[in-house]
Amino acid sequence: MATVRIPQPLRNLTGDKATVDADGDTLSALIANLEASYPGIRERLLDDAGEIRRFVNIYVNGDDVRFIDGLNTAIKANDEVSIVPAVAGG
Repeated sequence: MATVRIPQPLRNLTGDKATVDADGDTLSALIANLEASYPGIRERLLDDAGEIRRFVNIYVNGDDVRFIDGLNTAIKANDEVSIVPAVAGG
């Protein structure tokens, strides 16, 4: 299983857990597994077209999935997946 780091704004969906475990051989499958355990998380991560939302960054072992294979990024046991909402300010 991969360890998924949950940001504060999404912890209301995970029972206030900062990390959860999830299965999936790709990021897409891992998100589906998260949705099964924590309903509502998928819509916070993916847009209506099923793509990663513009202001959500997802990293696998520190690498931005947008520069790997996006939702097709391979996930292995013991990987660390970090969900990081973009922060804007000025």
